[in-house]
Amino acid sequence: MLPTISQHLKEKLKVFFLTDNLIFNNKVIPIEQEKFQEINPPETSKTIAFIDGGQAEILMGGNLCLSFIRVFAQVMKGEQKGASQLHEFYVLVTAKYTQGDIWYEAKIFPLDPSMHLHEQDLQICSNDSSIKSGNERAPISKVASMARRFAELQLASTITADYVLIDGTLEPSYKNEEKYLTKLGSQVASLAKTSSLFTTSGNSPNVLLQKLSPYAGNWSYYIDGKSHFVKLHPQAKHLFRFEGDSALLPLLLSNSHDPLFLGYPYGLIQADKMARVSNAERNSLRMSLLLREENREIASYFNTMNAHDILDRIG
Repeated sequence: MLPTISQHLKEKLKVFFLTDNLIFNNKVIPIEQEKFQEINPPETSKTIAFIDGGQAEILMGGNLCLSFIRVFAQVMKGEQKGASQLHEFYVLVTAKYTQGDIWYEAKIFPLDPSMHLHEQDLQICSNDSSIKSGNERAPISKVASMARRFAELQLASTITADYVLIDGTLEPSYKNEEKYLTKLGSQVASLAKTSSLFTTSGNSPNVLLQKLSPYAGNWSYYIDGKSHFVKLHPQAKHLFRFEGDSALLPLLLSNSHDPLFLGYPYGLIQADKMARVSNAERNSLRMSLLLREENREIASYFNTMNAHDILDRIG
C-alpha cells in the first residue's frame, strides 16, 4: 500500500509544478517571474519596533473567563536593542442573555494606565460570525483573544519608531477590529509565520515559490496590494507573508540571521519571548488569586470547572 501511496504523491507533485496560480482574497493571480524581486542590504539603518502579545486563561467556565494578557514592543536599530514597552492587564469576560441571544461582556483591569482599550469594543454576541467556529457559538475565551489583538494594534499605533512590525496580518478578523486598524500609520507592517493561501492546484505557495524563485539569496514575491511573500535569509527554510511598505524589507535582513530561526526577525523572536505567558506563570497567577481568603467561594466554583485539567494531568 505504501508504494502505491508514494507513487500517487509523486504524480500529484508533478501536476503542482506544471502550471499554477495563487488564490488570494478570492482572486486568481498568475505566478509570474517578474514579480520576484531581490532584497539587498540597505544603505542606512532605521529604528523598527517589533510587537507581539501573549495570554493565559486564569479562570475558565462556561459563563465566565478571566485571562491575563501581555503585549510587548522591542525597538531595534539593526542588531542593537533600544527602548521597549510592556503592557499587562486582566480581562474578565462574562455571559448574559439579552436581545434574544447569549452575549459576552468584558471588564478590563489594567496594570498600568497607558493601555487604552474600550470595553464596549469587546461586547459581542456569542453567535457573531467573526468569532464562532462552524455552527457552534464561540467559546467565551475568544473575547480574550480579541482583547489581545486590539491591545497589539493599539500599541502599534502609539509607539515611536521609523517602522513598526507586528506578528500576524493587517487584515480584520474580529468585530470592531477595523476601528484599531484605521489608527495605524503607513509605517506599520506585519509578518505572518503561517499562511492559509493556496494555489489553484491545491499546492502550498511557500513550496512552489521556493522552487520557482530565480534568486538564491533574499527575495520577495509580490502578491497583491501591499502583500508579499518574503525570504529574509539565503538559508531560510520558511517564507513569510509580509504586508506593508516594502521599503522595510531591506532593513529586516540584518535582523534575520538568528540560527534558531533563520529568516525570521530576531526582534519578533524577542517580542514573542517577552510577551509569552508560560504555564508556570499562569499557574502562579491562578494560585495567587484562589488562595486569598476572600476568594474561597471563587475557588469552590473553580473546582466545578477544571474537569478537563484533571483529565489532561492523567493523560
